[in-house]
Amino acid sequence: MQDVFKSAAQLTEANETFALCTVVGTKGSTPQKPGAMLLVKSDGTGVGTLGGGCVEADVWAEAKSLLSSVSGATVGDFELNDEIAAESGMVCGGTMSIMVDPLRASDNNSSWIDYVLNSYSGGKSIAIGTIAGPEDHPKLGTKVVVHENGSYEGDLGGEKLNDEVVKLASELLTHGGTRTLQHGDSSIFIQGFVSPPHLVLCGGGHISHAIAPLAKKLGYIVSVIDDRLEFANHERFPSVDNIVVGDFEDGFDQLTITPNTFVVIATRGHNLDDAATLSASRTAADYIGLVGSIRKSILIFEELLAEGVSYDRVASIRAPIGLDIGARTPDEIALSIIAEIQQVRLGGEGRPLKMAEKHVQKAAEKATRRLSI
Repeated sequence: MQDVFKSAAQLTEANETFALCTVVGTKGSTPQKPGAMLLVKSDGTGVGTLGGGCVEADVWAEAKSLLSSVSGATVGDFELNDEIAAESGMVCGGTMSIMVDPLRASDNNSSWIDYVLNSYSGGKSIAIGTIAGPEDHPKLGTKVVVHENGSYEGDLGGEKLNDEVVKLASELLTHGGTRTLQHGDSSIFIQGFVSPPHLVLCGGGHISHAIAPLAKKLGYIVSVIDDRLEFANHERFPSVDNIVVGDFEDGFDQLTITPNTFVVIATRGHNLDDAATLSASRTAADYIGLVGSIRKSILIFEELLAEGVSYDRVASIRAPIGLDIGARTPDEIALSIIAEIQQVRLGGEGRPLKMAEKHVQKAAEKATRRLSI
């Protein structure tokens, strides 16, 4: 999505018109989720995707139509039924609510687009609240920008509504994500934009060595801290962004730590785990996880509390770290840790996605009917 906003900034600077097409709601099984974006340029080319297929083609046509007129934003439901899904090769059957917002040079879009790019570049997080319904709303597409300190720019239609948006937006300023607020007849789509997630691996052993490439593939900035040069180097960790060779007590001082930082403690010994966890607990990192047994975790928690770390901060530490997938090997443990971190970052529940038995029964009933014809 960063590419979408980079292109938007370039087009805005060149005083060119374009359309931002955003998924603002979904029902059922869809190829993209709320927040997905497609930018359509006036020449018909685009950046980003809404999942391809017939729906994207219809949205693309709507965007080009709006760009050739003086019309404002529109929003509509695009249904991906079984027939359309089969034609496009997708196994989906849901509805995507998509806003198509033509942005013209006279609209003065540069400020909020610049805010988004600044967040992606490691600056302060923001959230954008947009009036996304109903389709005949007179202020459809109107935006408000919510900053980390609770201030906001813009007006969605009154102080009470703005305050509701600010309150909900504050939940998205750590890890990003989307929310929808219903206010009377108005639907407000809120999207958080944050710096790229940063994973700090304390300890350069087998587990960190297995975690690092997984995290890079998922778009994390990855840093490694270890007090041994032979375990903290780019030959051992060729893909990571930062290597810190030094004590765990002050290694964090050499890195930029934000609430969107995830810390994994996996050193070679109890005392070092203790020091690294204490240092991590004094940073802004929202997520801290500790590899090890419950017994070791309890002992470290005792030390943290004795050092004056607050109960709430200690209780927030993920110890033992990871989801229960029966992991044994370093690669399996790495998978379980990354899975938990993704769950926290993306807001998942960590439960199996296996469908209920009633859906299997429905399939069996349909199969029986087909066989009887």
